[in-house]
Order: sequence, then C-alpha cells, then structure tokens
Amino acid sequence: MAQTIKEERLRWVLPIVKKEVKLINVAKVCPYGQRSLERWMAAYKQNGKDGLEPRSTARKTQQNETPIRIKERVIELRKETGKCALKLHWHLKKDGLTIPPRTIGEILKREGLVRKYRVKRVKYKYIKATIKAGECVEIDVKYVPGMVVGHQYFQYTAVDRASRWRHLEIYDEQINFHSVLFLEMVIGRAPFTIQAIKTDNHATFTNYYTGTNKRSDLLVKSLHALDVACRERGIKHYLIDPGKPAQNGTVERSHREDQEKLYDPMTFSSEEDLRYHVRLWNMYYNDLEHCGLDGKTPNEFLANYQLINPPNVPA
Repeated sequence: MAQTIKEERLRWVLPIVKKEVKLINVAKVCPYGQRSLERWMAAYKQNGKDGLEPRSTARKTQQNETPIRIKERVIELRKETGKCALKLHWHLKKDGLTIPPRTIGEILKREGLVRKYRVKRVKYKYIKATIKAGECVEIDVKYVPGMVVGHQYFQYTAVDRASRWRHLEIYDEQINFHSVLFLEMVIGRAPFTIQAIKTDNHATFTNYYTGTNKRSDLLVKSLHALDVACRERGIKHYLIDPGKPAQNGTVERSHREDQEKLYDPMTFSSEEDLRYHVRLWNMYYNDLEHCGLDGKTPNEFLANYQLINPPNVPA
C-alpha cells in the first residue's frame, strides 16, 4: 500500500511509462480519472518522481492582500484580549481599520489561534424575543476559585438580559442577608428600573424547595427574605426549573468569562486586592463589545436605549 500521495501517483504512472499498459486502459480502472493520469504523466516526464509531489493550489499572493502590519495588529489584539473575530472587527473599526470578520478569522486560523472543537456543533435557529432593559435581570453566585488569604469568597453577579449590563460584588459568606443587600446595591447602581429578577433555587434565593417549609397544600409557610424585598419594591422573582442552569444562561456565560479572563490568569494577595480587580473587570466588561448587541457595549446600548426610550419622569 502506498504511504504517501506521491507513492500512490507513482503506482499508477510507472506501468504507463514502462509501456506495460496503455493510459486509456488504466483510466478505465483508475479512480482518479483520465485527466489526472494525463497531468501526472506530463509532470513525471518533465520533473521525474519529484513532479508527482502534491503542491498547494492556493495563490501565493493576492491582489488585495491584508498588509502585514494589520495582520500583526490582529494577532496582537487576539493574544492580548482573547476576543473573537467579530469582536476584533468591531474593535479595529473603532480604531479606523475596517477588516471583514472572515478575513480576521482566516488570519487567526493560519496562526493557530482559534479554538479547536472535537466535534462539529449543531446550529439551532432561535427566535429572539425582544425585551426591554430591566425587564429581566439574572442573578447568581460564583465561588471565587481557591482561597484568598485562607478564606473562601463568593462573587454575586447580576446581568440584565437586554443590555448585558452587569454588576459584581464580593462577599465572604453566601447568606440571605447578602442576597438582599446585593439586590439593593444593584437597584441603586442600575441605569434602568428593574422589573423582575431570575435566580436558581439555591437556599440563598428561595426556600420553595426546603423540605420543612411547605404546608399540606404545597404553599410556602414563610416567604424568603429576598422574596419579601422584591415584594416591597414591586419586583417579580422568577425561579428556573431545578437542574436547568441553561435557563439562567446569560449570567452563566458571564461566569465563564470571569473564570477565563480574571480568575485563571490572576492571583490575589488580599480581600481588598480581590475587590479592586473585580471592580476593574466589571468596568471593562460593561465597555466590552457583545455579539448579542451587534457590536455595541452594554453602556453604549443603554445610552442609545435611553435616548430612544427616555425614562418616565413624574409631572
């Protein structure tokens, strides 16, 4: 059996060269066709065995080839920020460089800077429902990886579904008091009115699934502190289905960004150092382009949103 393409081609060409069989007869059994045999014969007569070595059919130069300095800028930004091709396109456009996302993707692919997937992802067509800023804010808690000066800390995260604007806070405990305190801070800092929040079923957010907290008619005996705070402020509190974290997908996706861009490359010397870097990262995130916002940042989206939909001011 031939081990290389060159050996495979040579296996079909040599009998014809030695005049053991005619080319037209070989073409009847050759899976590559008569035209390929004729081309291989011509290459063999001109350059011998080396002429059968496969060569790239890609053009060596292009008429509108991207300048090297721009390629280097794309590679530098990719290594520095880890942004995808579409976000790099938006980033460079703000700097006055308009490069198609597919061109950027090809540059990253040739440099080996793309993520390699073991299987091809199945693409689903989703119908995107239009929601307003503050209509649904997802809240969740992420464990800060490892210990900081011998203590475990927790990151409370709130993400607005419409604008992707979010707020982060670090606490040393995961308790009901901190859930209510965090909600109050988000209400005070959000540049929109919060109408509803959505959380998972952890005990810091709800007691609906606490075994001893239900009556015989399945109603909750006493409201959770977070539910009381929401009722006082006229905010609806939605719960995801048990074991379905994808229903809180926006905040879960932002937690992956936190892990890859903040916690994996950094270590923290103290609680103050942790809080400081989390604040910086949150500010950067709110000024980061998002694919779900068509290249706008959360702050840009909210600025345009408030111009189109000004807040209701009481007379």
